[in-house]
Amino acid sequence: MRVVDLFAGCGGLSLGFQNAGFEIVGAVEFWDVALETYRVNFKHPIYKQDLSNFSSSINLIQPLLPDMIIGGPPCQDFSHAGKRIEAERAGLTGVFAEIVAKIKPRYFVMENVDRAKDSIAYAYAKNVFKKAGYGITEMTLNAAHCGVPQKRKRFFVLGILGGDDGFATTWLNEHQTQKETTIRDYFGSNVLGFDYYYRHPRNYNRRAIYSIDEPAPTMRGVNRPVPQGYPGHPLDPHPVDNTIRALTTLERSLIQTFPAGYKWVGSKTDIEQMIGNAVPVKLAEYVATCMAQYVVEVPDYSGFESWLHKTNYSDRVISDIISRLKRAYKIIEDDPNPTYLFILERTDAFLNIDSSVRSQIKKAVSLYIEYKFDMIARHHALKGL
Repeated sequence: MRVVDLFAGCGGLSLGFQNAGFEIVGAVEFWDVALETYRVNFKHPIYKQDLSNFSSSINLIQPLLPDMIIGGPPCQDFSHAGKRIEAERAGLTGVFAEIVAKIKPRYFVMENVDRAKDSIAYAYAKNVFKKAGYGITEMTLNAAHCGVPQKRKRFFVLGILGGDDGFATTWLNEHQTQKETTIRDYFGSNVLGFDYYYRHPRNYNRRAIYSIDEPAPTMRGVNRPVPQGYPGHPLDPHPVDNTIRALTTLERSLIQTFPAGYKWVGSKTDIEQMIGNAVPVKLAEYVATCMAQYVVEVPDYSGFESWLHKTNYSDRVISDIISRLKRAYKIIEDDPNPTYLFILERTDAFLNIDSSVRSQIKKAVSLYIEYKFDMIARHHALKGL
C-alpha cells in the first residue's frame, strides 16, 4: 500500500501510518524547517512543493503511484479571519481535494481542526470528493480516547473510491477508550519526575496549572514559562510555587507521542511551532489502523494492459491475462483477510481449481507484480533515486 503525505509538516501523520504498517513512499512540505526535520527522521523522500501550484503538484505526485493520499491542509483555512481565504478556491483544503480527485488514489485521509467540519472550505472539498466518486467517513476524534495523553479534538475525513459513506464510523467509535488517557497512564508514575506543571492560558479567566492525573490540554505552537505575578486560578489543582514549571520542548513532543529519539531541526521557536502543529503520532496510528481494516488491493487493469501491449503480448493473450488476474482478485475478495496477493495460494477456492488453471492464474499475477515493480523502478529512475 503506497502512501503519499501532503502538507507533511514534521511527520506526525506519516509516522503514525508507518507504525501501522503502511509504506510511505513520499511526502510534500513547503516550510523548510519542517521539511528538514521530516527528512532526518525518515528514509523515503520528501519534496519541497507549493501545493497551491496545482499542475506542478500533480506532475510531482502522480509518478509516486499512491494507493492512498493523506494530509492535513493548514488550519488557517478555518480561522475567524479566513473568510477571504475560504472564498478563494477554499484555500489549500480545496487544493488537497482537487489533487485527490485528479490522481484518484483508492483511499485518502484528511485531518484538520475540529471547526473545519462547518467551514466553507470543507464544504467545497467534500463536494469535490463526492463528485470524484469517494465514499467518506467524517468524524471528530478526541486524541485522549485514542491513546494520546492530551485533550486534542481533530476532524478526520476518510475516503474510499467507490465506497459507502460512513464505512468506518462503527470501527472508529467502538475502538476508542472509555476513559481518557492521562499523562500518568501513558508515561507511568516516575518517568517525568513531576506531578503538576504550568501551561500558559489564553487569558487568566482560565486555569494554568495541570496535573499528570488528567490528559494534557492541547499542545499549542507556543510554550511560555510561568510569568512573574501569575495570580493563580480557583481551579488550579496546585498553587504556584518553585516546583511548578512549564513543560520542556522534549516533554511536549513526548505528549504529542513522538518517540524520545525523534530528531528536531531549527530554532526553539520553530520546534515548538512544529510540535504544536503536528498530528499526535498515536492519533494518526489509530486512524491508520482503522483504514487498514478496509484496504483491499485493487489492480490497475488499464495501466497493466498498456504495459502488456508494450511488452509485445497479442490482444487475445492480454485479454486472457486480464481475465485470470480478475479471477485471482475475486478469489481473495472471498477470503476473510483480502489484503495481500500472497494469500492466494493459501485459499481453498484457489486450491480447488484445476492445476493448469492455477498455473495460468499465478502467471497472470506474476506478470502484474512485475508490472508494478517496473512502474516503481521507472519512477525512481525519473527522480534519480
